[in-house]
Amino acid sequence: MILVFKTSIDNETEVNHVAPVLNRILGNGAWNFDLEDCDRILRVVTEVDQVEEIATAISASGFFCEELGD
Repeated sequence: MILVFKTSIDNETEVNHVAPVLNRILGNGAWNFDLEDCDRILRVVTEVDQVEEIATAISASGFFCEELGD
């Protein structure tokens, strides 16, 4: 399943700040950011629904994070 989130992360420094958190939850390579998109999209590939865990972890790191619906 692919989860898509709108975030407030808008540069590589901020991506590097949350990378250890995302790697701990999802593993390396299971996520990526599209910082060129106006919603600064985080895409996640996962076998299980981890929406709340991901959103909570990003928020705890000081950034906005909200799942985008279909």
